[in-house]
Amino acid sequence: MEGVEEKGHASGKEDYTQDGTVDLKGRPVLRSKTGRWKACSFIVGYEVFERMAYYGIASNLVIYLTNKLHEGTVESANNVSNWAGSVWMMPLVGAYIADAYFGRYWTFVIASCIYLLGMCLLTLAVSVTSLRPPECAQGVADQNCPRASPLQRGIFFLALYIIAVGTGGTKPNISTMGADQFDEFEPKERTYKLSFFNWWYFSIFLGTLFSNTFVIYIQDRVGWAVGYGLPTAGLAVSVLVFLVGTPLYRHKLPSGSPITRMLQVFVAAMRKWMTRVPEDPKELHELSIEKYACNVRNRIDRSSSLSFLDKAATKTGQTSPWMLCTVTQVEETKQMTKMIPILITTLLITTLIPSTLIVQSTTLFIKQGTTLDRRMGPHFDIPPACLTTFKTIFMLISIVVYDLAFVPIIRRYTKNPRGITLLQRLGIGLVLNIAIMVTACLAERKRLRVARENNLFGRHDTIPLTIFILLPQFALGGIANTFVEIAKLEFFYDQAPEGMKSLGTSYFTTSLGLGSFLSTFLLSVVANITQRHGHKGWVLDNLNISRLDNYYMFMAVLSLLNFLCFLVVAKVFVYNVDVRQDKSSLEMNPASSQNIPRISKSTPQQDANS
Repeated sequence: MEGVEEKGHASGKEDYTQDGTVDLKGRPVLRSKTGRWKACSFIVGYEVFERMAYYGIASNLVIYLTNKLHEGTVESANNVSNWAGSVWMMPLVGAYIADAYFGRYWTFVIASCIYLLGMCLLTLAVSVTSLRPPECAQGVADQNCPRASPLQRGIFFLALYIIAVGTGGTKPNISTMGADQFDEFEPKERTYKLSFFNWWYFSIFLGTLFSNTFVIYIQDRVGWAVGYGLPTAGLAVSVLVFLVGTPLYRHKLPSGSPITRMLQVFVAAMRKWMTRVPEDPKELHELSIEKYACNVRNRIDRSSSLSFLDKAATKTGQTSPWMLCTVTQVEETKQMTKMIPILITTLLITTLIPSTLIVQSTTLFIKQGTTLDRRMGPHFDIPPACLTTFKTIFMLISIVVYDLAFVPIIRRYTKNPRGITLLQRLGIGLVLNIAIMVTACLAERKRLRVARENNLFGRHDTIPLTIFILLPQFALGGIANTFVEIAKLEFFYDQAPEGMKSLGTSYFTTSLGLGSFLSTFLLSVVANITQRHGHKGWVLDNLNISRLDNYYMFMAVLSLLNFLCFLVVAKVFVYNVDVRQDKSSLEMNPASSQNIPRISKSTPQQDANS
């Protein structure tokens, strides 16, 4: 150990990280002793167990709500969507707290305790007989099934929403912490970082695979108490795994409230609306490079985009932070603002619709499976929620093929380190989303045709058609997620400024959250409108007389419109490109060499050419 330490000091600044990362006590860290994949192994290990815990609840939740709490199809699907929406929206709060106050590590640790508390309460709610309504013969909500009491529902949903609060602090910070383990100033680590999000999602899908097979089978065959107890134990293990890796982690110091800094820029620019911006950027307000280095911050050069915000950095004699901002602060705000079209046009249209499809794959797709022949051999019936296993398997295969085969081959022609740009990757996934809904529509039409041919219109009738008729839509969903979800996460992280990485990551979870709420809205509106004027409606508790095929075709049309809007947004989006300063221009001592700032600027390089 002493030899390594001496080597680190002997090599001077070459062995210290240069991206501003420190240890938990705020001291500079040696590259050879911290970070990289050895630190990420604990973070990735956490994610495997945590996703097993989360999807142990989420994947089969619609079945529990209908079979145990006796809710109807639309009500249960909407309750799942609303909860999922809350899970994915809360990271906005967690990211704000991490960036502004506690840092990613401590925000994550505190949130993990809240998360674990919610899981324990949920396990209690499904285990204690008095906290569940009495069983009914068919296990599906109808006039003969007693509904859960307000107390029973209150405890169950309280536990679910405590979990949502906990994930709000863990989700935006754990993936960002993982990416922080790679120093962008070191070429080899920069290459590793390009693959990080692919393997990060691989760990997610690995945990999901275990959950969607073993855990769901336990819930279906053994019982909900054991089936929820296992994910709770898995979450406890995941937190322990994370804590074990603490000595190896690199940390980015909190740099103040990113939302406040952005608001200061907008307010200052508006208050100086009539002020002329000087042509020479040197006349704008900015701190010295050395000042940023001392504060472990990166300075950003002025860019030509969103030039009206430059008024915030124009000197007028007033020095209030709400009247005068630095160029770096303005550029950080520009970078976050430029992503808003992706968070609106591509969120409300481009990422929101795919997120809606993700939610529906854990609600309506699974409800379809309950009506089909689930036999696999003479003695084994497949639990409907296990269908998501196939989605996960195709995700795992797609990630490996993409990272180890597709990227190296395409990189030779495009010269892009990622093979293709992030928005190109997202676009491929959006095309696959159209195919998913068309495939789901065709499968549902075949299911309804077989039901009519066999005169099976009862809500509990099993249609003589194998459950594997749904396999193609789940397989396509897995492949699409390899493109859409990973590209979204990496895009929002990569394009966010250094001091706002957690907030940038929360943009990704926000798209999933709003997608969940949109699923609730669409399902409720479609169910209501299609039942007017005496019509049966498209989405009923009895799927054998519903018209889910029409609903899926409606979603396919929305997905097509979604893709067309994406093309417009991707065409005009301008990436942020890093330009690293020559390190020899700064004379720093070895212990502070990690403070060398990165100067970043925007270029007119668009998606097709980046």
